[in-house]
Amino acid sequence: MNSFTHIDAQGRVRMVDVSEKEASRRTATASGRVFMKPETLEMILSGTLKKGNVLETARIAGVMAAKKTSELIPMCHPLNIRHASVDFFPEPERQAIRVQASVRVVDQTGVEMEALTAVSVACLTIYDMCKSYDRGMTIGHIGLVEKSGGKSGAYTRPLAELEK
Repeated sequence: MNSFTHIDAQGRVRMVDVSEKEASRRTATASGRVFMKPETLEMILSGTLKKGNVLETARIAGVMAAKKTSELIPMCHPLNIRHASVDFFPEPERQAIRVQASVRVVDQTGVEMEALTAVSVACLTIYDMCKSYDRGMTIGHIGLVEKSGGKSGAYTRPLAELEK
């Protein structure tokens, strides 16, 4: 793809017209990490934070964010999301929690932005709920891990590539 699809011939921003595209099953998975002090990670995993269950709150926030992506990113199409999940993978050796979101639709455009938004908001929710204990937390390594469906086909990136 050599040109930007969101810019017309006069250089104006536009929403891509997908009305002629065939609806198909499309999926996307994104990943990101929240790095923190070991004590913060332990409090999250043991459920001893005063604000409540951090990971379940972040899971709900991530799913809600996936559904609202078109309200946050100007040129995203509103989609009828059929499935959204957010999962957490503690990485004590890295002092981190890896967040992974997967989104599915049957539609005329992909769900990469929805998966990325879900991961981002879930990470931000973890930060928000833990900031009184650890203001030095860092969010990073956010990226698309895989997608399928649509004209461009499948894409896969090893998680290790997100760390570069």
